[in-house]
Parts: sequence; C-alpha cells; structure tokens
Amino acid sequence: MVLLIVLGVLLLLILASFVAVQEGTIAVVTMFGKYRRILFPGLNFRIPFLEVIFNKVSIQNRAIEMEFQAITQDQANVYFKAMLVYAVLDSQEETIKNVAFKFMDKTSFSQALIRTIEGSVRGFVATKKQAEILLLRREIVDDVKESLDHTLESWGFHLIDLQLNDITFDAEITASMAKVVASNNLKAAAENEGQALLITKTKAAEADGNAIKIAAEAEKEASQLRGQGIALFREEVAKGMTEAADKMREADLDTSLILFSMWTESVKEFAEKGTGNVIFLDGSIEGMDKSMKQLMANDILKNNNVKK
Repeated sequence: MVLLIVLGVLLLLILASFVAVQEGTIAVVTMFGKYRRILFPGLNFRIPFLEVIFNKVSIQNRAIEMEFQAITQDQANVYFKAMLVYAVLDSQEETIKNVAFKFMDKTSFSQALIRTIEGSVRGFVATKKQAEILLLRREIVDDVKESLDHTLESWGFHLIDLQLNDITFDAEITASMAKVVASNNLKAAAENEGQALLITKTKAAEADGNAIKIAAEAEKEASQLRGQGIALFREEVAKGMTEAADKMREADLDTSLILFSMWTESVKEFAEKGTGNVIFLDGSIEGMDKSMKQLMANDILKNNNVKK
C-alpha cells in the first residue's frame, strides 16, 4: 500500500515537472514570486510546485477597435472610428519581461494603449483645420506611429497599423461641407460650359470664315474663267469680222454693212435677253448715223493697227 502511495507521488511529481506551452505563446516562470525564466512553445521542464507559470504572453498580432473625438484648430468636432493592430516587439527575454510586468493586467495595458493613441491623434488634429482633416488620413497614422514607437517599445510592444476607418463631423459641419462641394461643382460645371460654348462659337466662326474664303476663291476662279471666256469670245468675233470685212473689200462692197448688221444684232440681243422693262436707244437717222460713224471709225482704227 505504501509502495503504491510512493509510486503515485512520484508519478505526480513527474507529471508536474513538465509543462506544455502553446504555439505563438511564451510562458513567464516565477519562483517564490520572483521572475526566473521564460518557456518557449513546446514541452518544457520545470521544478514542480516551486516554479510557477506567472503569465502566458501571446506574440501574435492583436486588434482593438476604438471610437473617440478630437477638436480641430478651428474648433470643429471630429469623430474617429479606428482599428489598432499591434503585437509584442519580439521574443527576447527582456521584451517578454516588460510585457509581463509593466502593467498589472491586460485591461490596464489596453486602457493605457488606447488613451495614448487617442492623445496622439488629438494632438495632431488640434494643429489642423477641419477642411484639412479628410486629406490627412495617412499623415495622422504616420504621426501616431512616430510619436508612440519609443513608448510602446518600452512596454515591449510595437504598433503595426492604425486604420482610420471613419472620420465624421457634426451634422451642421457636414451639411456646410456638402454645400461647399456642391457650389464648387456648379462653378466648375459653369466654367466648363462656358469653355465649351466658347470653343463651339470659335469653331463656328472658323468654319464660317473658311466657307467665305472658299466661296471667295471659287468666285475669283469663276470670274477668271468668265473673263477668259469673254476674251476668247471677243477674239473669235474679231476674227470672224476681220475675215468678213476682207471678203467684202475683195468684192468691192462697203464694210459699213457689217457694222450696221452688228448694230441691229445688238438691238435684237437687248430686246431678247435684257432683264429690264425699258431700253433707251436713239433710233433717229442722226443717232443711227452717229453710231455708224463711231463703229466705222473704230473699224478703221483697228485696221490701221493691224497693218502696222
């Protein structure tokens, strides 16, 4: 019976001499209330009943959600919803000792961490105006990390990330900001519309100018062609008249008949193709004689020029 008791005590001592530490966790061992050593994940040996597991420190990432308020330089209330991601700095013995003994418990550490983060954000926001805050999300996070790194390291932790998920203002400020954005959008739209109208009118004016230019060039070319046609017509008429006059001289006939024929043909042409209602001609014998003499004089002058 005594032997069984002894064997049972020995078995109990053996079982109490080993302790298993979970992965991602480091155990802090104390002896008579004083720090002794740390135990890493796996099966570890300890002095039974003397070495006690004081705390188990998780070296995995942790996350905390926060909601807090800050006041900007121009006295606007800003409301933040954030998520804090942090972890133990490393698995070194001094780091684990800081994590295990700096704070009385995990709740005290969490409160200190949250209040420190909030104080850092409030200090940064207090130097900025409310219109700037929404554009400084990344700057706020960088400023918090920079100001807290040394403090957290002294506690055995480091800040991995601070995500500002939501930044809001009082309803009145939000409404006024919306009006400012709407007015700016209307202003931009009006400016764009004005620019579009200016471009449209400019292009229309350029098109009109090009059309006028093309029409003028076409009219110029048409006038040149008409002038060339008239010149050719006159040249052919002159050739025909010259040949007719030469033949009449050879037949010993008066060339004034050609001029009379031209005069009567002209009167006929006026009557048939004229657009007016009245044609004034001197049909008297004196007027006709005067016109004939002028035509004969022009013909004589032309013949003299040709002989020269």
